[in-house]
Amino acid sequence: MFKEEVLKRFISYAVIDTMSDPSKADKIHPSTEGQWNLLRLLEKELRGLGLEDVSLDKYGYLLARVSANTQGKSAIAFSSHVDTASDVMGNGVKPRVVRNYDGSDIKLNSKYTIAVKDNPELCSYVGSDIVVSDGNTLLGSDDKSGIAEIMTAISYVVKHPEIKHGEIEVLFSPDEETGFGMDFFDVDRLHCRALYTMDGGERYEIEDECFNAASVKVRFEGVSYHLGSARGRMVNALTMCTAFINALPQAESPEATDGRYGYYCAHEVKGNVSSVDLEVLLRDFDYNSLEQRIKALKSIGKTIEQLYRGGKVTVKPTISYRNMVEASRKDPKALESVYEAAKVLGQPIVNRIIRGGTDGARIAEKGISCPNIYAGGHNMHSRFEWVGVDAMNDASKLIVEIVKQWAK
Repeated sequence: MFKEEVLKRFISYAVIDTMSDPSKADKIHPSTEGQWNLLRLLEKELRGLGLEDVSLDKYGYLLARVSANTQGKSAIAFSSHVDTASDVMGNGVKPRVVRNYDGSDIKLNSKYTIAVKDNPELCSYVGSDIVVSDGNTLLGSDDKSGIAEIMTAISYVVKHPEIKHGEIEVLFSPDEETGFGMDFFDVDRLHCRALYTMDGGERYEIEDECFNAASVKVRFEGVSYHLGSARGRMVNALTMCTAFINALPQAESPEATDGRYGYYCAHEVKGNVSSVDLEVLLRDFDYNSLEQRIKALKSIGKTIEQLYRGGKVTVKPTISYRNMVEASRKDPKALESVYEAAKVLGQPIVNRIIRGGTDGARIAEKGISCPNIYAGGHNMHSRFEWVGVDAMNDASKLIVEIVKQWAK
């Protein structure tokens, strides 16, 4: 139904350089100029569909509305982010379409191959088309698949006025991958009762629950002396930081946990003998448990100060986002509409938890239900990323059917 259109759109978006820059995201929004290029293209395309209520603000938030063609129906929204991650190179993407996939390993280049044994989901796409990169970059399915799916579905709804619907909002945002995605967006601008982020993973997965997340900045201040006369006088900030990290429970690290287990993650370290800045990421599905983790870090900091007399440890936590499940429980209509739409289409939806977060988690703090819907990608943030065209096609169809469900 939408295969060729959603594929064409995805390819056109994937080749635009939109990798965000975590080192600049707290100062510039969007953090990279390339994101503006995609945002301006999407603005042009939305206006080209005949939408009149389209705005791109100075922070890079593109908000557009399809006017209701039937009265008394709730407004709903669909959202995706335009930036790609920087875990591996996210610019210079050269997408390749593997037509009529035959079920074998997919060679990206002379060095890298997507192996079937590591990607059993490939078996469900035999005979259909798959998109991969050339192995030198990620693909950008996170979240340009979501953008292509939304644009394809909105184009269809606009061109078929017989489809009854309330107001439909479209939100494209920058810098989701840096954690600053919603920092400058005024949620009160939204009219919607429910917002669907098209930012999920493999086909038919949806999520309405995510981590509670905190970022903790820990600063270690030592006492510097010439190494030849340091005995009894120098306090090494690097040693203090190492002791702090070693005190984190290894059994509660990202590499040792799954499911509903939360974690501590020493994420980034910068510094020298005199001072060190450490970032620790905390994740937990239960907010009280997240608070306990913050208290644990403060306690470890005080202990390090006692062990390294003359040194100082400062622990500053910031809540990044909250579990969006509370908003979903208050307004179950959003999730029910997904299930009803999937039932009509014969899509075997599976509800899972997100061991991460979405821009929707920030919006959910305002009480707007924000389920996350599959965009179809696999191995995100890696050079082995791939997406099935059938999955993008199904996601586009699901968007259209969700619109119909809200109009009933």
